[in-house]
Amino acid sequence: MYDKGQVDKERVLLVGVKSQSIDDEAFLFRMDELRELTKTAGGTVVMEVTQNREHPNSATYIGKGKVNEMVQIIEEYDIQLIIFNDELSPSQLRNLTKTLDVKVIDRTQLILDIFARRAQSKEGKLQVELAQLSYLLPRLRGQGHMLSRLGGGIGTRGPGETQLEVDQRHIRNRMTDIKRQLDQVVSHRERYRSRRKKNQTFQIALAGYTNAGKSTLLHRLSEADVYMENQLFATLDPTTKKMSMPSGMDVLLTDTVGFIQQLPTSLIAAFRSTLEEVKEADLILHVVDASNEDFPNHEKTVNQLLSELEADKLPILTVYNKRDALTGDFIPYTEGPSILMSAYHEKDLFKLKEKIEAVMEEDFSPYIVYINAHEGKLLHRLQQETIQQERIFDEEKERYFVRGYASPQSSIYHELQQRQQTED
Repeated sequence: MYDKGQVDKERVLLVGVKSQSIDDEAFLFRMDELRELTKTAGGTVVMEVTQNREHPNSATYIGKGKVNEMVQIIEEYDIQLIIFNDELSPSQLRNLTKTLDVKVIDRTQLILDIFARRAQSKEGKLQVELAQLSYLLPRLRGQGHMLSRLGGGIGTRGPGETQLEVDQRHIRNRMTDIKRQLDQVVSHRERYRSRRKKNQTFQIALAGYTNAGKSTLLHRLSEADVYMENQLFATLDPTTKKMSMPSGMDVLLTDTVGFIQQLPTSLIAAFRSTLEEVKEADLILHVVDASNEDFPNHEKTVNQLLSELEADKLPILTVYNKRDALTGDFIPYTEGPSILMSAYHEKDLFKLKEKIEAVMEEDFSPYIVYINAHEGKLLHRLQQETIQQERIFDEEKERYFVRGYASPQSSIYHELQQRQQTED
């Protein structure tokens, strides 16, 4: 028996330019990431070509000598696809395609291709198609002919080969139609978020670099049935599940799309409504793969994107995940609240919940209230809607003494305030 998937994998040559603006270590990490992205897209990396330059060549990205060297490599190693580790300009793409005579794509197109494979919901598919068309529109001249001549594969999923050959007006019309459909989905999502806000359930968003373990954490914390895979961009569609805290309080936990260095701007724009889930949260869990050597840069990338989304002012707890995969000592990059843990260890999950409650308490207001024995409904609400720290039943007075923390924005906190004023 043979694996047909293995036979069909495209033979890929990776190309990168190390410019003066990037150090050696960061460049190597970027090339490693490109290799992982290629693997996720279903390609087999046969060889890599790198070059040190002050800045990429404006016409061909790499120098003429390297281009000629690549012509020999393509023939010798039967290369079917070349992937560049930067976003190529339309002219660079045209020049390289013409000279090398094989399919050429860049890092942006590779990421868009992975998103096209991962998208499950109608919204996700529309967002990816919009991002792909935004990227392809200025690159249509010559590209449609190239892709239709060479057939499908990595970098051609989504809009499809024939879509690339139609005129610009048709593509712009399609983009307008997608935006109209997405506006409807966005308004539905906003109504759903408003309803959640009205119910005043505390909302926590999982954000982080791709493959940091967000979906695994969502599954382990909420026992939700979500897709988990050790791959880049395993999750595209946001998933919201209920989670019970140690105090008994219920919160909502939302998984979001992973971030990545050099995330295509067209993709950020297309996925803005999905990324808004982060902005609307009461607390952000920034999940970081602590076992990844490049984790400080991953953190910086996510923090920068959170800033662009205007979500950096929200309370953030940094969750250094994959403790079990560490081989040496670990020093956190962030100076804010953080925890080192493994999503597969029950004790760590409980410690994380306790840490979440501790962070929540800093923004909550303390309360003390006496509840009569017959007020069972209010007692139940206090347990589900607040962080209840102490509850004692006074048999003589037949009432409960309850102490805890509640969100100043919650309706139950205002009810407790009114109750206290009435009693005073």
